[in-house]
Amino acid sequence: MGDILLLLIILGFTFFTGSIIEKRHFENIKKREIALIRKPIINFGAKTWHTDKKIKKIELVTGECVISGDYFKNFVAGLKNLFGGRLTTFESVIDRGRREAILRMREKARGANFIINTRIESVMINDTYGQETVPQCAIIAYGTAITYE
Repeated sequence: MGDILLLLIILGFTFFTGSIIEKRHFENIKKREIALIRKPIINFGAKTWHTDKKIKKIELVTGECVISGDYFKNFVAGLKNLFGGRLTTFESVIDRGRREAILRMREKARGANFIINTRIESVMINDTYGQETVPQCAIIAYGTAITYE
């Protein structure tokens, strides 16, 4: 009985702390997205790109982010894994990571007019060596920043 009680206490603690951390991160992301709403513009699939303006600078810009869920999300995902279906507990983690990587890329491109050919890559980092850990995801956003004269 004591083990079950300890498990419930740990799950409750990780649920509340994880929820608070996630909520604060989403609020921070939203503020930064609003601040960058007009600079620079992102294009995810430019096959051809033409302009009459003189280009001052072209550079590769990147934004990287490594993010993980908490033990509560991992516990719930493990239960859902028994029955199959969407692991919605981790969808918010992936969303936060993707948005954070794009924001970091845009922040590095301050002063640029456009970021063209933007791409997003992700990989799961899960070297457990037989130990149970919380899954982590590394996400990188990259593109070409164009600055006009």
